[in-house]
Amino acid sequence: MRVALVHDWLTGMRGGEKVLEELCGLYPDADIHTLFHMKGSVSQTIERHRVRTSFLQRLPLARTQYRRYLPLFPFAIEQFDLDAYDLVISSSHCAAKGAVTPGRARHICYCHSPMRYAWDQFDAYFGPARVGSVASRWIYRPMLARLARWDASTAGRVGRFVANSAHVAARIGRYYNREATIVYPPVDTVFYQPAAVSPERHFLIVSAFVPYKRIDLAIAACRRAGVGLRIVGDGPDRRRLAHIAGPDVAFLGRLTNEQIRDEYRRAHAVILAGEEDFGIVPVEAQACGRPVVALGLGGAVETVIDGETGVLFPEPAVESLTAALARVSAMSFDSERIRTHAETFSRDRHVHAMQRVIDETMAAPVEVRW
Repeated sequence: MRVALVHDWLTGMRGGEKVLEELCGLYPDADIHTLFHMKGSVSQTIERHRVRTSFLQRLPLARTQYRRYLPLFPFAIEQFDLDAYDLVISSSHCAAKGAVTPGRARHICYCHSPMRYAWDQFDAYFGPARVGSVASRWIYRPMLARLARWDASTAGRVGRFVANSAHVAARIGRYYNREATIVYPPVDTVFYQPAAVSPERHFLIVSAFVPYKRIDLAIAACRRAGVGLRIVGDGPDRRRLAHIAGPDVAFLGRLTNEQIRDEYRRAHAVILAGEEDFGIVPVEAQACGRPVVALGLGGAVETVIDGETGVLFPEPAVESLTAALARVSAMSFDSERIRTHAETFSRDRHVHAMQRVIDETMAAPVEVRW
């Protein structure tokens, strides 16, 4: 059986790439098709595969500013020749699910999210505060409306949807009118474990610096609460965040997995200030025995147990998060209980669940829709 893995882009090891990594383990001879590939940016498990990129890879500034080519993503993903494959698995948060597959092939889409900026997070990326009112209204809104129409119209190319959370499954139903099987992403609960160190009084964020993560909200809340904040990561919002941060905020940049694990263990709690489709960071933190302060929307309500493994706050407002920081500081947590909960999202559970989905799909008649 010939297998193709289709992924939006390979520019770093985030949650989507960790799912792809497990698929690479299941199918070591599979070919990977992706819009962009920055060599060395992903794990060796992925790099060992034959990676085929789109024509966008050869355009100017593709390495550093690939998101500028967003309007071309649908056309580029449709150019991949997948006729030789029996099984196509797309790992999609943007355009990968729109790949064109032959009629005899099975297409399973592991959907991290329907295209966020085209559906319900337009303002976070392309609102007037981000790009100016004129560009937002006359350039980006029509462009994203076209992308949303394409995104909905290509849902029929997928034989079976797999969602990374119940939250995303609901969005798949809303925007694609399709059902989805829930398979939570893999979290390396063997690597992320507690250690015999005493937590310190600061809070921690591990995140890409993009608008919907709401790191600005966490900075403001920590300032109001008078507590320190350490931030791991980088991204296009770095300059803006550094401008609003005070002396109690430390930007640590990109760290190794070992360094991130150490940061988890030392933190009083880990903050998730924005709405996530799933959110691997809160589970990694809990695997290290540390509580999480998270917005009570999206995937966090599936991964954080309020009052047991962390604290959920009701709305993305400074006052709400500040109150949650005070609450978590006044509570005591059982690190073993937190750790046990995190183990329900282990890599082994993910792999077994995905293998079951694949086996069921390959055994079913081609015309069956899930």
